[in-house]
Amino acid sequence: MANRTDPAAKSIHGTNPQNLVEKIVRSKIYQNTYWKDQCFGLTAETLVDRAMEIDHLGGTFGGNRKPTPFVCLLMKMLQIQPEKDIVVEFIKNDEYKLWCCSLVFCCRWWFQLPRYVRILGAFYLRLTGTDVDIYRYLEPLYNDYRKLRRKLADGQFTLTHVDEVIDELLTKDYSCDIALPRIKKRWTLEQIGSLDPRKSVLEDDFEEEEEKEENDQLEEGLEDVEKDYYHGRSPTRERDRDRRRDIHRPRDRDYDRDYDRERGRGRERDRDRDRDRDRERDRDRDRDRDRDRYRLREEKEYGRDREREREREGRERDRRDRGRGRRRSRSRSRSRSRDRKDRLEPKKKKEKKDDGTDHPDPEIAEANRLRASLGLKPLKF
Repeated sequence: MANRTDPAAKSIHGTNPQNLVEKIVRSKIYQNTYWKDQCFGLTAETLVDRAMEIDHLGGTFGGNRKPTPFVCLLMKMLQIQPEKDIVVEFIKNDEYKLWCCSLVFCCRWWFQLPRYVRILGAFYLRLTGTDVDIYRYLEPLYNDYRKLRRKLADGQFTLTHVDEVIDELLTKDYSCDIALPRIKKRWTLEQIGSLDPRKSVLEDDFEEEEEKEENDQLEEGLEDVEKDYYHGRSPTRERDRDRRRDIHRPRDRDYDRDYDRERGRGRERDRDRDRDRDRERDRDRDRDRDRDRYRLREEKEYGRDREREREREGRERDRRDRGRGRRRSRSRSRSRSRDRKDRLEPKKKKEKKDDGTDHPDPEIAEANRLRASLGLKPLKF
């Protein structure tokens, strides 16, 4: 029963408030002696007494990851879920200021809250509050430069400051071994009009330094202007001051909203321009990649066509060579047969001419045939 959430508590970020702390750290807190002895039965009224006794902050430490009293009290606040007014009073009140809390704590008057109570309230608001409330109540704590003792994981203590812890809560994802919920960026909330532009307390100091520099420059060579300047009658000084006021501290809320709206539009235009430039760059890259692929495909096809042409030419060359060889062999055989005929034909003619059988006179030709059959020489007339 002691570890259960208050039945009247509301869900935070869609879950049980105690689930904002990891299960391992939560189990370590439930087993801790400080949680069992000092945090048992605490209410929103008696929680302040325990919070004022804290002398350091931190998450878990040592080999067995023992939780600090700061984390135990933070877990108790998540369990009982105090009202928003109490948490805001934790954050707003200073160590050196006395305050009356009759409306909050039922007839409890004049408390003096130390700096660790402020950090406890700021941490709880960072876990459970909305984005606008977180920036609205935590950013003023940037002006608190008081020292804090922080316990590290090895059990050693280190020195830090309130503004450093607040910056960690607004910019980091983890603090004191607890995962912080994600919040929107400040410029996004300014763009939609949920927050006003932040005003730094250092602007007045910067203006004073600029005025001192102007005074030093005027003291060197402008004696006449120096008198008017010290009496507040310098036209350049008034004009520069009005210009700085118009730039840094708008006097009209409507003008401030218009200025933020125009600045948001300018950011949107720059963002759209960058997006279009990226798209054109991606388009050109894709076009170059397609062109290279098409060129490689053409080169491959061209090489294949060249190989095919070379093979075709080689086949035609071989075919022509074979045809030439055949024709040469045929011509050689024909020439050989022709030579053979030429060699044989003259012998036949000579034989015919030597026999005398082809004599124009038939009687002589007949006589020569008879002589040839007898083996005699033909007659010659």
